[in-house]
Amino acid sequence: MDAPSSLSQTPAPAPSAAEILRQLPKPILLWPDGAPGALGTTEADKPRLYPFVPAKKSTTAAVLVIPGGGYQYVAMGHEGFQFALWLNAQGVTAFVLDYRVAPYKYPVEIQDGMRGMRYVRAHASDYGIDPNRIGVWGSSAGGHLASTLGVHGNDAAPAPDNDTLDRTDARPNFMILSYPVVSMQLPEAHGGSLHSLLGENPDPALAQKLSNQLTADSQAPPTFIFATTKDPTVPVENSLDLYRTLERAHVPVEMHLYDYANHGCGLCGDIPELSTWPLLLRNWLIHTGVLPNDAPPLPPVQARYPSWPEGLEGPGKIPNQN
Repeated sequence: MDAPSSLSQTPAPAPSAAEILRQLPKPILLWPDGAPGALGTTEADKPRLYPFVPAKKSTTAAVLVIPGGGYQYVAMGHEGFQFALWLNAQGVTAFVLDYRVAPYKYPVEIQDGMRGMRYVRAHASDYGIDPNRIGVWGSSAGGHLASTLGVHGNDAAPAPDNDTLDRTDARPNFMILSYPVVSMQLPEAHGGSLHSLLGENPDPALAQKLSNQLTADSQAPPTFIFATTKDPTVPVENSLDLYRTLERAHVPVEMHLYDYANHGCGLCGDIPELSTWPLLLRNWLIHTGVLPNDAPPLPPVQARYPSWPEGLEGPGKIPNQN
């Protein structure tokens, strides 16, 4: 397929917040009767999944999408819904996770991620997907949560209850990591993510365990990494060190670094120099068999969605946003 050059394209405008909300599927509460460890009963205490099912599937694979936000909020717009619709356009089923964040601390965020993966896998037949072809796509702090699932699987966090779903495997079959947080040890760690997840005085043993570049081994799934070398927020060493660990463990891994300074652009349609990275991801998805060669083409380049669409409620809502 001859792909158009993203560098020459003017991105299509992003839809309004109202339009985004209209195209959202009904969310699924991960714990309909109340989440273990909940601090209250408001929307902020109810982690959920948004199931995006394409009109026509090109593959039985699916992706759990985990937006970032420094474990302080969840960037549901440009790192969640926009990713899911990009996948849908190519025939891939996607599930976007809205998980609990600060003032919640570990293990809650990780448990929400594990629950999301377990729900998707346990309900695979309901969505016409293969339980052995479920990947995870995490960005920034969501990349930390995603890589924690990929590296640690069912040992990522203790089970919060005795639900039978806890017996379902929480490890994804492949990983996509966009400008990820990987380390929980300074100076490499992103300080905001570290302290929001583990507190101001993190337990050293736990911080080391959750520094996934130190603990990844051959059990980690095939991985795709995208980052910028001059990222002003999350040091690129997070991506570099994880890549080296996975490569040395003989895990199939592909990394694309752009000589650019940016963090958090999602599909990066507004930045010509970075807007080519989704094509590289598509090529990897085809190369690894997640997408077939004849999958529908890349959707048009589009401007960035808002991080949190106005009018949306959920645990990851940006603080003080009306």
